[in-house]
Amino acid sequence: MSVPLSFDGKVVLVTGAGGVNDLGGDIKGGGKSTSAADKVVEEIKAKGGKAVANYDSVENGEKLIQTALDAFGRIDVVINNAGILRDRSFARTSDMDWDLIHRVHLRGSFQVTRAAWNHMKNQKFGRIIMTSSAAGIYGNFGQANYSAAKLGLLGLANTLAIEGQKYNIHCNTIAPTAGSRLTETVMPPDLVASLKAEYVAPLVLWLCHEQCRENGSLFEVGAGWIGKLRWERTQGGILRHKNQKMTPEAVRDNWDQICDFSNASKPANIQESLQSLVEVLSKVDAGDGAAPNPTSAMASTTSGINPAVGQQLPGMTFTYSHMQCILYALGVGMSTKEPDHLKFLYEGHEDFSCLPTFGVIPAQASMMEGGLSTVPGLNLDLTRLLHGEQYLELFKPLPTSGTLTSRATIADVLDKGSGAVILLDVHTYSGEELLCYNQFSLFIVGAGGFGGKRTSDKAKSTADPPKRPPDAVMVDTTTSDQAALYRLSGDWNPLHIDPNFAAMGGFKSPILHGLCSFGFAARHVLKQYADNDVSRFKSIKVRFVKPVLPGQSLLTEMWKEGSRIHFQCKVKETGAVVLAGAYIDLHGAPVDSPSASVEAGGLQSELVFAEIGRRIKDMGAELVKKVNAIFGWEIIKEGKIAAQWTIDLKTGSGALHKGPYSGKADVTFTVSDEDFMEVVLGKLNPQKAFFAGKLKIRGNIMLSQKLETILKDYAKL
Repeated sequence: MSVPLSFDGKVVLVTGAGGVNDLGGDIKGGGKSTSAADKVVEEIKAKGGKAVANYDSVENGEKLIQTALDAFGRIDVVINNAGILRDRSFARTSDMDWDLIHRVHLRGSFQVTRAAWNHMKNQKFGRIIMTSSAAGIYGNFGQANYSAAKLGLLGLANTLAIEGQKYNIHCNTIAPTAGSRLTETVMPPDLVASLKAEYVAPLVLWLCHEQCRENGSLFEVGAGWIGKLRWERTQGGILRHKNQKMTPEAVRDNWDQICDFSNASKPANIQESLQSLVEVLSKVDAGDGAAPNPTSAMASTTSGINPAVGQQLPGMTFTYSHMQCILYALGVGMSTKEPDHLKFLYEGHEDFSCLPTFGVIPAQASMMEGGLSTVPGLNLDLTRLLHGEQYLELFKPLPTSGTLTSRATIADVLDKGSGAVILLDVHTYSGEELLCYNQFSLFIVGAGGFGGKRTSDKAKSTADPPKRPPDAVMVDTTTSDQAALYRLSGDWNPLHIDPNFAAMGGFKSPILHGLCSFGFAARHVLKQYADNDVSRFKSIKVRFVKPVLPGQSLLTEMWKEGSRIHFQCKVKETGAVVLAGAYIDLHGAPVDSPSASVEAGGLQSELVFAEIGRRIKDMGAELVKKVNAIFGWEIIKEGKIAAQWTIDLKTGSGALHKGPYSGKADVTFTVSDEDFMEVVLGKLNPQKAFFAGKLKIRGNIMLSQKLETILKDYAKL
């Protein structure tokens, strides 16, 4: 059970909006009343707390703090919340409209916080909250005065966070959307009611607690939602060169690069912000600048062709046995718990096979063992190298042991503005026989802007999936040790194992290898559409989008288009896409595959029931104990019953039958094929589907509570 937060002994000053300090004026700053502050004091005392009211303006900050000191002897927390509105279009804003807003919002927060500052320093503890606004962050028509003051509070808070850090004084900023005396004049009553201050207070309470280490951050909050904001900056472009003028034409001509947010940086402090300028100055002073980006590691001839293109890397030899094949299979999530995985995990299995995606392993040495840095024209900082895309094509199934030779060539070098892309082609041979071909697409952050071409006909292209719900979905949960296990296949990058190294890269913890996610997704497709027949695998292409943390679940959505299976892979817990534009091309297509049944019957649910049937064969007795019921299903397509299924988890070891139950099912569900898939994928809550009329139930309605056991835990969808 969660331990409640305690604020025993802490003294908090809240200004404005009916807080313990409130001048009591109207929303424009006129008038004065004691009722707002008195009401809050009464509420606090009624709940067993201690409170005193103060009716001074926040411009008299010393008086507010002195009231707290006189009553309680200390001040621990200041929540600067006082505010007024004087909304005018910019052309109609008077000096008084401008000055009064800034006096209350910005100057008032300054005066109150300054009065508390030394007390907090002396006691080595303080928490300060500045109340900004979406208008300050994004701007808003008619609120030039208010927006400027509110963003000014953010700048003040950021500086206080820096100066107060060593004294354990933390300062954070909130931009709330809440019902108040200010917002009730611009929002309808029902919206004000749904944006209660109670939905903002929990964030403020946590930020003010002594256990909270957050400092110098900005949060948007309202209606029960909280989000953290941060700055993002493009890689930009260097347009000044030694002994040359910097011209507006150069700015115009490089505008796309200047505004390109792909691979954007996220400076967290002024030191990080200035670091890039220091690098620029050193380059300019050294006379580097013949190309549009003097920091680029890429050289380019007058023809725009990089001299590295066509260069061959030293050949790499890779010797392996069945142990490496098995280790790789374990690294991409295979398990002895799944009977059909045994052919990839047991060398004594009659169909022992090597997973097709193992083909990246002998080739990756060309990328990882220093060969790239020896190529003329490539002066690489490998710490800025990102794996952007991957293509793998097999010309025959991989042997389960042998000695292979890989020969790598720089196929092309592309200028993407914010970085450079190296296309590395690697052909892998067994003797003189070509086994497989890889194309690594490597993105070098900050190496663009050298005047090269942006596209290449040598690049293997990605492909977007069809615009329809997926034909099949599979989910696997990675283990907390998944990256530690996968790296044993040869990718020793400490980013995937060392928390300190991961932190240097901006990650909270070590991340999973992109090629590990690649292996998971390929397994899903191979199982779903090729029955794990490695001879059916032809090629795969993916684009790496976002990292995965070990322990998260990988969800692969698949679409069949002839012999091509489009897919994308997501983190199930967050919905973030990690592999995009992906596809696998297969050889042949047996008519009894699950995909064929979907095409013939036109029902996506066929795949789910087929999987449920397989699970019942493996775990039927366990399911019977858990569920003890007979379920009937009627799947609707185009207004008619297109299929009927019976899931018998009451007799024997359980069974799945296609067709209606011969007796009487305990409960029968009627649902469309599309809505059934939404329920299975967790996108549609069964209870909500029932009340919306999308899911009809006959019989014992309480058994619907066991749907999750059947559809999620054991269908693995």
